[in-house]
Amino acid sequence: MTEGLLALVPEWGALLVALTNFLACLALPIPASVIMLAAGAFAAAGDISALPLWLGALAGACLGDQSGYWLGRTFGPRLITRLRRRRRTAALVDRAVTWLEQRRLPAIFLSRWLVSALCPYVNFSAGAARINWAGFTLPAVAGECVWVSIYVGLGYTFSADIRELASVLGNLAAALAAGVVALVLGRILWRNAQERD
Repeated sequence: MTEGLLALVPEWGALLVALTNFLACLALPIPASVIMLAAGAFAAAGDISALPLWLGALAGACLGDQSGYWLGRTFGPRLITRLRRRRRTAALVDRAVTWLEQRRLPAIFLSRWLVSALCPYVNFSAGAARINWAGFTLPAVAGECVWVSIYVGLGYTFSADIRELASVLGNLAAALAAGVVALVLGRILWRNAQERD
């Protein structure tokens, strides 16, 4: 699938990048970062105009974030209510909602670019936790600006080594996301162990 999408980048340009970013922000398994790297390389070669590419990538990502947020806001409260009815998950859900409310700005901003694999889940969770729309949107847009600039910029700068760069960045993103999840789960387990003692 990735090779087919990459072949379409010079023809569809910013529209394809916008669509892939939109779908990736909804947790669909689309290689948006690789597409942005390739699009940046095509921009360096003069096949695509850089500014519309950047704007399209940003627009797609922001629309995807907003869609995930509103899906969470629409369907998330029912899910949270259902999880709170269970004795085993009620405290965990309350703690997760409180954690997200207290760390809203860094959680939303950093999940756009530093641990981008978590972005769709943070979008849904922020909506489900009823985080203020402006309080979600401002750090989300700022984070997406960073994400888009990094990947399009790296593709533009290192266009000759795009495959190696995509592999390194993909592995790094997966390792960071796994590390964050491990830290959060470790902290939860630590607190649960201390509460039982």
